[in-house]
Amino acid sequence: MNKKFKKGTVCVQGGWAPKNGEPRVLPIYQSTTFKYDSSEHMARLFDLEDAGYFYTRLQNPTNDAVAAKIAELEGGVAAMLTSSGQAANFYAVFNICEAGDHMVCSSTIYGGTFNLFGVTLKKLGIDVTFVDADANEEEISKAFRPNTKALFGETMSNPGMNVLDIEKFARIAHNHGVPLIVDNTFATPINCRPFEWGADIVTHSTTKYMDGHATCVGGAIVDSGNFDWEAHADKFPGLTQPDESYHGLAYSKKFGKLAYITKATAQLMRDLGSIQSPQNAFLLNLGLETLHLRMRQHCKNAQAVAEYLEANDKVAWINYPGLKSSKYYDLAQKYMPEGTCGVIAFGLKGSREEAIHFMDSLKMICIVTHVADARTCVLHPASHTHRQLSDEQLIAAGVAPDLIRLSVGIEDAEDIIADIEQAINA
Repeated sequence: MNKKFKKGTVCVQGGWAPKNGEPRVLPIYQSTTFKYDSSEHMARLFDLEDAGYFYTRLQNPTNDAVAAKIAELEGGVAAMLTSSGQAANFYAVFNICEAGDHMVCSSTIYGGTFNLFGVTLKKLGIDVTFVDADANEEEISKAFRPNTKALFGETMSNPGMNVLDIEKFARIAHNHGVPLIVDNTFATPINCRPFEWGADIVTHSTTKYMDGHATCVGGAIVDSGNFDWEAHADKFPGLTQPDESYHGLAYSKKFGKLAYITKATAQLMRDLGSIQSPQNAFLLNLGLETLHLRMRQHCKNAQAVAEYLEANDKVAWINYPGLKSSKYYDLAQKYMPEGTCGVIAFGLKGSREEAIHFMDSLKMICIVTHVADARTCVLHPASHTHRQLSDEQLIAAGVAPDLIRLSVGIEDAEDIIADIEQAINA
């Protein structure tokens, strides 16, 4: 695609450029395998000497077109689709960390990611230190060790809606010679492009706004191509030293700016799977075509709902970065001046039971284990998505026991507010 095109045009046109007589709409290449005329050609593909398709676990034309669109939207050099957002975050870290390594992570992240990093990675020998993302640079820097390989955070935390100071995190990461990985699921590249603020790798749960319709689970990893792996060769031997499973090939030397994604595809996807199906990639692409329109409506509706909640005397507190009362308002204006997302965190006056009664009284708005799709939905994280965490861990993760996560959809804002009002009054 022509780099001069704006994001809305890339949403519609990016990734798939049909030649004369080819399908105008991206086809579903629903095939596990691809045919070649010679054994030699196939051998060159397996040795990474030629680019091409031979098995869908590694690459597929439908997936690659959608990954290319997401990479272009983020301003990156390459992307890889995964089966879920969890797989994307795991691969993003595991691509540069191995047993004996360490990473630093914001504590205010999605509960599933908190569990992945804090529990499961430890079983693989990778230690994680969680830090207060709002702390100063000196305080966060104390968490780094000689074996630290990455710094991780979310553009806006799920479910607390804390805004990450991306520039600050990028400075800290680069001062310690490691990349900054940012999960940009809630903002999407429509509202924030972390690479423009110093991030090196971006991840997404495409299950959320990118798909937008709650039809398929998926994830993506995007590489900026900006981190100099060779400059920190001793820290990242997996990228800079010969890979014996590919006849001694060194990714950084062979593939340059494409080293990180090539390794993630050729090594991790080869060995661990977690590929997104071509059918899901096709559905994801349909969602991406309207992402720029939907994000505008999500933000407009959420602002109206947030202002209603802020003025309601039965609401104890609210955090929505679009409100001037939010401690993250200035950061949101810096990084996301055109809007943040449709997710609101708030608490009602009274007990946890009253919060649950409020949710049970909603009629149009549904209680679902999801967030960030076209339909307005609600969840009580302490009882649902984050119930595996202790009260201390909940507080550290920015999840108050009374926190209600409201994901504002693209319905008429007056209907959303009316449903909330009747449920609060109930």
